[in-house]
Amino acid sequence: MIEDNDPAELAGALGAIARARGMAQLANDTGLSRESLYKSVSGERAPSSDTLFKVVRALRLKLSIDPVRN
Repeated sequence: MIEDNDPAELAGALGAIARARGMAQLANDTGLSRESLYKSVSGERAPSSDTLFKVVRALRLKLSIDPVRN
């Protein structure tokens, strides 16, 4: 669970999944270059929302949002 409200942390987690599954295939599935993908999911910066959703869809993942419980 990502609780630090850090978009780069989410990108890094997606990057780990992407590298395990193969960046070349992900590049084909998203229409983005491998270089762009590596930068976007490095965990060093937050990707654009467009890139984030392309990567999530291509990895066949689902994002969900739950309310914070105190």
